[in-house]
Amino acid sequence: MKIVQNAVFISLLTLSLVSCSKKEIAFADPLLTNRDTTANPADDFFAYANGGWFKKHPIPASERSNGIFRMIQDTINNQVKSICETSAKANAEKGSNKQKIGDFYASGMDSVAINKAGITPLKSELDKINAIKDIPSLLKTMAYLHTIGTNSSFSFYVYQDDKNSAKNALQFGQGGLGLGQRDYYFNMDAETVTIRKEYVKHLQAMIQLMGEKLDVAAANATSIMKLETELAKASRKLEALRDPIKNYNKMSVAQFNALTPNIDWNVTLKDLGVKVKADSVLVGQPEFYKALNTMVKSYSLPDWKTYLKWNLVNSYASYLGNDIEDQNFKFYSTVLSGVKVQKPRWKRVVEQTNSSLGELIGQVYVAEYLPKGSKEKLLEIGNTIRDVYAERIKKLDWMSEPTKVKALHKLSKIVMKVGYPDKWKDMSSIAIDKNSYCKNVMAVNKWSYNDMISKYGKPVDRTEWGMFPQTYNAYYSPSNNEICVPACNIIVPGFEGRMPDDAVLYGIIGGSTFGHEITHGFDDQGSQYDDKGNLNNWWTAEDLAKFKNKTKLIVSQFNGYKVVDEKYVNGDATQGENIADLGGVVMGYEAFKKTKQYKNNEKISGLTPDQRFFLAYGYAWMVNTNKEALAQQVMTDVHAPAKFRINGPLSNIPEFYKTFNIKEGDAMHRPDSLRIVIW
Repeated sequence: MKIVQNAVFISLLTLSLVSCSKKEIAFADPLLTNRDTTANPADDFFAYANGGWFKKHPIPASERSNGIFRMIQDTINNQVKSICETSAKANAEKGSNKQKIGDFYASGMDSVAINKAGITPLKSELDKINAIKDIPSLLKTMAYLHTIGTNSSFSFYVYQDDKNSAKNALQFGQGGLGLGQRDYYFNMDAETVTIRKEYVKHLQAMIQLMGEKLDVAAANATSIMKLETELAKASRKLEALRDPIKNYNKMSVAQFNALTPNIDWNVTLKDLGVKVKADSVLVGQPEFYKALNTMVKSYSLPDWKTYLKWNLVNSYASYLGNDIEDQNFKFYSTVLSGVKVQKPRWKRVVEQTNSSLGELIGQVYVAEYLPKGSKEKLLEIGNTIRDVYAERIKKLDWMSEPTKVKALHKLSKIVMKVGYPDKWKDMSSIAIDKNSYCKNVMAVNKWSYNDMISKYGKPVDRTEWGMFPQTYNAYYSPSNNEICVPACNIIVPGFEGRMPDDAVLYGIIGGSTFGHEITHGFDDQGSQYDDKGNLNNWWTAEDLAKFKNKTKLIVSQFNGYKVVDEKYVNGDATQGENIADLGGVVMGYEAFKKTKQYKNNEKISGLTPDQRFFLAYGYAWMVNTNKEALAQQVMTDVHAPAKFRINGPLSNIPEFYKTFNIKEGDAMHRPDSLRIVIW
């Protein structure tokens, strides 16, 4: 989905509106205990705010990072585990939600049956690939593999037309890369070169596990790497994918066919399950499809079969026997992310059950784990942030009145989806049993694909949610001009059973959640969409030029942050998230200033209101990440590492300077001329 995501984190409530006097209950204040007082907040606020916690809680061998994200996810996993285990023991009626949840979980926990089955759950799909005899059957098989959740050769999905958000469009993009991003195939730094070598070894090992002899596996690995490298060569860089105008190329099916004469898209669309006659398609990267058009002929059918079989097994490796699952973990988790040990099986299966059947689990989660009043409290904070945003826009000294009017109108039209949906999706058609974990995952993949395809030719359903209530995340959708904050974002570790003070609420819920997501409507991407979610310039030329000059400053700021070895933050690729972080913390602080705690200058745990607010913002991004995962993040993620999501925005805020006595010469200090104010 075209959503801009941000992980944010709040308190398991806490917001159940428990009224307990601070004098009645003694508790360890995480804003105090998380600190490392040997670190200087003027040099590295990330280390100062969170370093004490990091020293006590090293990264587990089974994780790439540790911090508030992991604490929250562990809470959710334990809750979902309880739902799964209760459902598995319920002897529930066939077809019921409990039966599906319980049997899915049970099939994943049955490692004996999974190992005995080996790769046989994919036999039918592998037979289809082996039966390819010409280019038409190659394309037909590629299309079929998309319907079961693979990303073979290209990317295809149904989503809103960027220039007509009321209409769903058929959308084609680059894809098919086992390494995910193009730069892995071309960058020449020592680490990336090593990863490429390890990837070829991984391909060979996986092909052997699929039944081929060593010499054949070695040749096939070389063939796959060559094919993927050519796909990568035609792919755009991560930062180039952020330009919605350049990635919007509307054409008729006839024009698409003319672009790729070796591929008949009238036939392929039918094979992809599109039953409504297509009037047009959106092709994100036409040059990619020109290359694919050549490659369907320039590569032999045996080469394509080898690639497709690999792509299929790679997509389902986590649901097959231990040998394939372990090899998949060795490369994608250990080599790429530095994770040494697999999570316990129950945790892996719980997370997959939640991912596959989260719509069903969410209904139980809301009923059994969401404290009353959460949704209302979240909306209250969200609306306060929106009001503050309006005040800020009205006072901007760089924006003209005509543009302010349109910005305020767009702001007023932002839809807030908070807590959980009013209507749940109907998943009654999915058949789940205890017989095969892999087949269960495939059944859900097929349902999800068909659900997506069914939207083409129908009006856009703007009530639909893109996340589950137990998903620890949030998003802004430019096409819907909406933000979504799922229920579990109410969790703030350390404040269980009591209401956090307003500094915490507005530092985390206000700033890192609502303020951040609303700002996505006005970042370098979101600002190009109007109040109805259409890609449509609503700026005057002068205001747009001023805005772009400000975004260039934030790109430059983040380009200067060294992450690991010689890798730096990609300021272009991360600018949307960096703009949202800056806007979020500013709006959270402005909203906090309206509270009684701030106005009365009330100290808690010896901390002033301002100290608590900025420490709370630091708590929102308390994440310690290993070296390998940081290097991977720089290559693949539009979010900067957590350290810079804290230090970057705060180094632009005068009140932060005053609160922690930041002076010229300190590492957190930026000259007045370089401090960035956008919203």
